[in-house]
Amino acid sequence: MSLFGIEKKRKNSIIKSNFSKTKGLQLLILSIVFASCSPKSKSAYQNYESDVYQTSYAGDNLKLLTNDEVKTTFSDVKKVSLELLPDEEFQKYYGFGASFTESSAWNLATIPVESRKEVLTKLFSPTEGAGFTLTRTHINSSDYSNTHYTYVEEGDEDLSTFSINEDLKGFSGDENEQVNGIELVDPKYDLIPMILEASSIPGADFKIIASPWSPPSWMKTGETAEMTNGTLLPKYYGLWAEYMSKYVTAYKEQGITLWGLTPQNEPLHAKDAQWDSNGFTPEQGRDFLRDHLGPQLVKDGHLNLDDLESGLRVLIYDHNKSTMNEYVAATYNDPEASKYAWGTAFHWYTNSELKENNWYAYELSELQKTWPNKGMIHSESSIDIDAKDPIGQYWRASTDYAGTFVPFETYAYDIITDLNHGTQGYVEWCSILSHKGQPNPYNNFNSAPVLINPTTDEVIYTPLYYLLSHFSKFIRPDAHRIGINGDKVNGIIYTAAKNTDGSIAVVVYNNNDVAHEISLKLETKNYTVQIAAKAVQTILLSNK
Repeated sequence: MSLFGIEKKRKNSIIKSNFSKTKGLQLLILSIVFASCSPKSKSAYQNYESDVYQTSYAGDNLKLLTNDEVKTTFSDVKKVSLELLPDEEFQKYYGFGASFTESSAWNLATIPVESRKEVLTKLFSPTEGAGFTLTRTHINSSDYSNTHYTYVEEGDEDLSTFSINEDLKGFSGDENEQVNGIELVDPKYDLIPMILEASSIPGADFKIIASPWSPPSWMKTGETAEMTNGTLLPKYYGLWAEYMSKYVTAYKEQGITLWGLTPQNEPLHAKDAQWDSNGFTPEQGRDFLRDHLGPQLVKDGHLNLDDLESGLRVLIYDHNKSTMNEYVAATYNDPEASKYAWGTAFHWYTNSELKENNWYAYELSELQKTWPNKGMIHSESSIDIDAKDPIGQYWRASTDYAGTFVPFETYAYDIITDLNHGTQGYVEWCSILSHKGQPNPYNNFNSAPVLINPTTDEVIYTPLYYLLSHFSKFIRPDAHRIGINGDKVNGIIYTAAKNTDGSIAVVVYNNNDVAHEISLKLETKNYTVQIAAKAVQTILLSNK
């Protein structure tokens, strides 16, 4: 090729290169112009509307407020500004609810079948009721059973007599003085029939955690009364583990697949309890799980070590959150024991100390920070009943064995604080009791979400029922807590969650004596609502 040809080729190459650069620049300019001229992309929440539900001292019970009721009615109302951060996700939720106990089943057995179904619908239907999704029950008798009982005959070290018939057989009407003389509409009703009937409610979808209060007395030492205090003899660790695994199997055969299991309810009660109990030190609890219960559950196919979410979940501790970090350390710091433990269960007692300790927010944060891969479930709370004022007692200073506190305030702060510090579910103790907090043979009478007068068949839904509904009905399983920034206002506490369908539930509690205005921002949308004095609100944002 001649020098002229080479130079011509080089010039053509330069021309082509300049043309490409020019064309690329033109395309870049066009894309910028197009972007600047095109409308801004819409927020995913642009079409969301709000529904506001309120429960208050003034008498609202999960009331859906109208537009006029949501609006601020006076100019000097105190304002609270909140901003939702829907892309900032935290823990997953498993549910909210209350527990199945023999006492609850007995109360349902005293009322007409139609009323019984209505109560269960109000508890477990997500559309017609609270939609409870996380519950608990007891292995052997508990402090809310009519009598002490176990599932084997005394001294049966082969477990050949093991049977859960005690949870199936129904009631005779003479189990204790509290039930004597009260007519049973359905004597065949019992704990297992209650659970099965609850699961048949349309839309019902709940998980159950099972907990033992005490092994049979003949397996223990140091008791102060039948199945009360003392501790399991080490020689029976293996037998008791097999017993508990048999319970899981037996319930499954009845059509009830348990979601979780705690090795021991309130293991710090070895000497001071007045009801069914069994003491386990942190080291005893670790050894029992590591060497006996964990391997037994794996052997029987209940627990999957490769995926603790896929089978039965073992939740350790199951006692007061004030001292939970010290207790769980023995198990979680032992790799062989820890591998069997899905997470921690904890209670709120003693109630009167919660407020002065900031609802144990620090202890919750430490638990989450130290063992971030372990679950956190609040598994029990309760208050003593004031049988003369079972509704009003929730809104005023109430005194029980734990001291003096305002129950509604205590529950609202406890639940929201728990959630804001990693807790994934909240379970109240008995779901149903009598209007006197019975039956309970220990003279330890509690309130509950639902109270039944077994003589008149009257059914009472306490403020606790409506408060729990603000969470269970609107924060559904597999929802995630999301970020929420806002003003720090004395007497105002809040939390937010995003459901799998995209809806967002914001729960706000106003403990002040005056109404406040809540200004809520969700990306480009703003919502303004008024929350009454001494009230809890759920603001549900959804694309209707």
